[in-house]
Amino acid sequence: MKVPSEFDAIRPFEPEELPEVMERLIADPQFRMVMGYVFADVPFDALAAKMRQCKDNLSFQYTFPYVFLKQLIAKASTGCDMDHSSIDLNKRYTFISNHRDIVLDSALLDVLLFDAKCTTTCEIAIGDNLLAAPWIKDLVRVNKSFIVERSAGIREMLASSKRLSEYMHFVIAHKHENIWIAQREGRAKDSNDRTQEALLKMMAMGGEGSVADRLRQLHLVPLAISLEYDPCDWLKAREFQLKRDIEGWKKTRQDDVESMRTGIMGYKGQIHYHCAPCIDSFLDTLSADMPKGEVFAAVAQHIDKCIHANYRLYPNNFIALDKLNGNDEHADRYTADDKARFEQYISGQLAKIDIPGKDEQFLMTRMLEMYANPAINHLKAIS
Repeated sequence: MKVPSEFDAIRPFEPEELPEVMERLIADPQFRMVMGYVFADVPFDALAAKMRQCKDNLSFQYTFPYVFLKQLIAKASTGCDMDHSSIDLNKRYTFISNHRDIVLDSALLDVLLFDAKCTTTCEIAIGDNLLAAPWIKDLVRVNKSFIVERSAGIREMLASSKRLSEYMHFVIAHKHENIWIAQREGRAKDSNDRTQEALLKMMAMGGEGSVADRLRQLHLVPLAISLEYDPCDWLKAREFQLKRDIEGWKKTRQDDVESMRTGIMGYKGQIHYHCAPCIDSFLDTLSADMPKGEVFAAVAQHIDKCIHANYRLYPNNFIALDKLNGNDEHADRYTADDKARFEQYISGQLAKIDIPGKDEQFLMTRMLEMYANPAINHLKAIS
């Protein structure tokens, strides 16, 4: 399919472009080093030969990311599964999910779609702030990612957002691919997941008809991602204190790299993905004369409720909630062994934080909130 040239700067590479891009990657020293680390038992020449055999993006995904991620799931988790009973995987959707991990949220969704025998994976929205080197930009575009331009100036942002929206509509309507996008820019560091209305406004810049019509054309599916353990919890807590103590503190690219590495390689326990029903039927219930602002607010609230209601909660979530509240209201949801294990885990994560003026109580509270907020939101959503 011919993709309009206006999307060339942000879209994934097309199959006919892959040979040139593969050679560029194969020649890049940093890429060779990373591949040598990820596939330590395979000579690079053999990896390069396999890359050259990949005739489209899907075959690349199945040959490389899928194999690595299946090994990772076996090492860094006790299992990863998805409930997709509410949707028809023969159709195409925009999966909009809570954002737990910079890399794995979308990567594991692709693995789960492969395992569910879906005929395609997702085109993945990725911020240009994460593309720290030319080879990374090449790699993610081979891996079916499209670029969200966050570093554009204020004047350029409107045009950039409109192009992004129009591209997403093109993907669903004409490329017949799925899309994955986080419900907000950046991860919810406290796990209090909320959909940004600005994201929905961007989505409604493309397509035709009313706001509800334009959102309906993207076939949004709220996707709840639940991790038993968040390996980046200590990094997020550290960030909370640094922001509190140092005026104007901001993450560096090195901080993002550390978060990506920790999130990918760290232990996650159980991982669960849960697809809520597509929101098209909900959009049908909205009044045609509802003001735009109210439409965005209503849709954001609906997506939030769907995600919150479909979390899978673990003993950790209820232990953290009880510890924050200083009671044992949810003690029927965990055992004494569960509690001892979680307390030992939190202590170990806190010990990793090495910053001036380390505020143990503050850091402990922030980490407990990360595990308690999904329980708080879930209990409210189902009440």
